[in-house]
Amino acid sequence: MSSDFNQQVINEFRANRGRVGGCFEGARLLLLTTTGARSGASHTTPVGYLADGGERVLVIASAGGSPKHPDWYHNILANPRLTVEDGVFTYEAHAVVLDGAERDRAFARAVEAAPGWAEYQAKTERVIPVVALESVENGPPSMGTTSMGEAVKAVHDAFRRELALIRAEITASGPRLGAQLRINCLTLCQGLHNHHTGEDTALFPFLAGRYEELAPVIDRLREEHGRIAALLDELRRVVTAEGAEPALVQAEVGRLTTELEAHLAYEEERLIPVLDAAAR
Repeated sequence: MSSDFNQQVINEFRANRGRVGGCFEGARLLLLTTTGARSGASHTTPVGYLADGGERVLVIASAGGSPKHPDWYHNILANPRLTVEDGVFTYEAHAVVLDGAERDRAFARAVEAAPGWAEYQAKTERVIPVVALESVENGPPSMGTTSMGEAVKAVHDAFRRELALIRAEITASGPRLGAQLRINCLTLCQGLHNHHTGEDTALFPFLAGRYEELAPVIDRLREEHGRIAALLDELRRVVTAEGAEPALVQAEVGRLTTELEAHLAYEEERLIPVLDAAAR
């Protein structure tokens, strides 16, 4: 990709909190800022990524099947510390190049989810590297928002986008649930669990201590968290069952989407004005 094209993608990504149109419409993208292996200067590059079912994500140094590794890959070999932007959070990470069977399993998952990766590998004699990005943050990552209300909306929209992607992926899947699609579902479940735990233990007590009139709202939101937790448990059960059927997973994702959309809309309606006012 040309530097001008890259910069257009970077600008759109940052302006729309990770949402990019055109050929990247519906793609999972990150911005990686690496340190130049020769220059020592910072370089930002948009790359696709895969969830890895835990606290790390995977990126693939395909360079579109070029005979040479992309510049960002040479940079992380020289200096594996980098900055990652996912559209909501910006955090420091450590890059680990996968090798052997671990690399092969990860690449096979990628190919199963998007056959284009296999086409890139077929175009080049080099073995296309797979790189794990592991967060090294000691505290919460940066969000770059001006208020807590804006931060809540940004996180909510990220969950909405991910649910839409998963629904589309299930619709396009064959008669069996692919390994990467399983991981995407389980990663979403864990992310929602973590988000609601943070609200229950930090945001809601903060608001309850300052705005007594919000008590009924917070009680309702906590009850909804319980219902959503039950739906997440059921989705995990269906996804991890042997021979999981995409139709059953789609049904559970649909139930979760309906409940979650209503919950997010109510929370935004009742809490964001309060949070934004507190920032002024």
